[in-house]
Amino acid sequence: MKKILCTLAAWAALSGSAWAWPDKPVTLLVPFPPGGSTDSLARTLAAKMQEQLGQTVVVDNKPGATGTIGAGQVKRAPADGYTVLVSSLGPFVIAPHLIKSVPYDAARDFDLLMVAVQAPNVLVVPAASPLKSVADVLAAQKKQPGKVSFASSGNGSSDHLTAELFWQQTGTSGLHVPYKGGAPAITDLLGGQVEASFQNINAVISHIQAGKLRALAVTGEKRAALLPQVPTLTESGVANADVYSWQGIAAPKGLPAEVNKRLHASLVAALQDPAVRKKLTDVGFEIVANTPEQFGQFQAAEFARWKKVIEVGRITAD
Repeated sequence: MKKILCTLAAWAALSGSAWAWPDKPVTLLVPFPPGGSTDSLARTLAAKMQEQLGQTVVVDNKPGATGTIGAGQVKRAPADGYTVLVSSLGPFVIAPHLIKSVPYDAARDFDLLMVAVQAPNVLVVPAASPLKSVADVLAAQKKQPGKVSFASSGNGSSDHLTAELFWQQTGTSGLHVPYKGGAPAITDLLGGQVEASFQNINAVISHIQAGKLRALAVTGEKRAALLPQVPTLTESGVANADVYSWQGIAAPKGLPAEVNKRLHASLVAALQDPAVRKKLTDVGFEIVANTPEQFGQFQAAEFARWKKVIEVGRITAD
């Protein structure tokens, strides 16, 4: 009887704490520096989540090791809903294949909440480039294997791996030129120091609209709303190379069910807010806001896909 009463008391305490949640500020941990797309998303969501939860929601940036330091910190945090990871796909499905000492198991150490948004990458070249289409790029690569230069924001980045997938699917090769971030890569692309790049649409849309970069194709399953005149890679004759740069949200493993439910509901409400939707879609994001189950299936597929690309391309983090 005493054991039963203790168990009931523990259950009541847990249930009570879950129903009272949150009774202190909730932290959205971003494993990258301030100013990037992940940070911007987190801050946009935080403002609306506060209205839903009736509690302060703050953003904390913990950059380092391509996002794995911050992700590891979330893994070690209590599973109480007060620490939430907002991250791009890197720490979830790419870094584990590139970094030997990742401080977490991406498939087991988190309660996945949702993929919040996604955006296609765009194959862009300088406005003065003689390359006018994907066919031109393929012809140039076949004429000079390994010579057409592709800029990226770093080894193992989404823009790097998209180029690698493009080469693998077309049986061609280019010259990868990694930079320490997207900004310097785009600067050299604008200046004509490099010939092409698969950049996140939100990072280059202003340059495309200003006529400084030419968009040759988008990597989504369908044409991008911001670039309806630009074909997809599939339309351009390149199959099985659809790529999205996405932002996922997760918590430490073991989140109480009621807290999980309330967190997910607050995120959905924030993403459905008209002002939030407009702010995100105006820069090229597509709202996803899927379920934890859907995120789990998607992560597994993405994990396997990028593992194969990295192994075939013999890509390292160095």
